[in-house]
Amino acid sequence: MRVNTLKRAAVAFALALPGAAVATVVAAPPAHADGCYTWPRTLTQGRSGADVRELQIRVAGWAGYGDIVHIDGRYGPETAAAVKRFQAAYGLRVDGIAGPQTYAKIYALQDNDCTPKHFSYAELDNGCGTGGWSGGPLSTSATRANALRAMWKLEALRHSLGDKPLYVTSGFRSVACNRKVGGTAGSQHLYGNAADLISRSRTLCEVARSARDQGFSGIFGPGYPDHGDHVHVDSRRENKQDGLANTTDWSASDCGVN
Repeated sequence: MRVNTLKRAAVAFALALPGAAVATVVAAPPAHADGCYTWPRTLTQGRSGADVRELQIRVAGWAGYGDIVHIDGRYGPETAAAVKRFQAAYGLRVDGIAGPQTYAKIYALQDNDCTPKHFSYAELDNGCGTGGWSGGPLSTSATRANALRAMWKLEALRHSLGDKPLYVTSGFRSVACNRKVGGTAGSQHLYGNAADLISRSRTLCEVARSARDQGFSGIFGPGYPDHGDHVHVDSRRENKQDGLANTTDWSASDCGVN
């Protein structure tokens, strides 16, 4: 459970006590960047820099059907379109400009470690009972960076499905873990790019179909061998190390996703 959630629960409990003194209750501060990242300026098309790159990571899940947001630090039409989709999805003014209203929503969505509030590194780390981010083909920092981008896409997917919980059953796998669970030799799980998902409120086909709009270039679900009980999503188009860069592979034939 998140720290802020605990704070809100404590405040609610205190207020519910008979005769509780309201003056002694300290409410949780409003959501903000805190230990994560704060944007120093408004961003529009033509801008470039590290702050653009940070923005692109957070709107990567609003790429649009079959597209991705390149994390290149350049604010072009692709990034502006993703920002517009993000703004529309959250009821903001749709102008493609990343300014105070857009940043406020991002701050409200992210935790101090820059992960989106409904997903965590712990959910996506090595899934064979050992935890951690080592043992794959990439460095720990590169693997975690891939996982962070994947989590922001998952946050967008979750929101597109009505903000109903999505559960990650497998995220990053070390080479040893991947071998143990019978994963393919070139699995995207090795790079921190992938997540296997289930939902208790949406069908797997709804998850697979929505994932097409959320920047996932790999989608496998019902109708694909051994994927009848979960949906696999990954970001293979952005993975330069595995030879699948610029590749899109969707296969969930029972859902019309091909």
